[in-house]
Amino acid sequence: MICIVLNKNKEIGNKGELIATDYLIKSGYQILCTNYRHEKYEVDIIAEKNDILVFFEVKTRKTNKYGLPEDAIDEKKIDHILECADYYIHEIQWMKRIRFDIISVSLSPEISLNHIEDAFF
Repeated sequence: MICIVLNKNKEIGNKGELIATDYLIKSGYQILCTNYRHEKYEVDIIAEKNDILVFFEVKTRKTNKYGLPEDAIDEKKIDHILECADYYIHEIQWMKRIRFDIISVSLSPEISLNHIEDAFF
């Protein structure tokens, strides 16, 4: 039974990431990488726009009944994203501006997306 719940959560997360990627492309971002991993940490989407490298955390919820998706991003998650991003920045030797954004996706009652720029650093 736990496996079913985990698979359903993964399915919801994947759907949110696809919605976010589509939104970013339509908004003029160049997608550089999705699901970038360093050791045990991951950044959902890495993109570039206007010479700014942007690291996106995508949070998706089926409904907002138990809170907004972005409320699930805690300090520990932020630390993991920062560590992963630091590795990527060094790996590609990026010397320009960077930013950390959140994309919050709710799937019901209708799909809604909230792009939060400069969400943390």
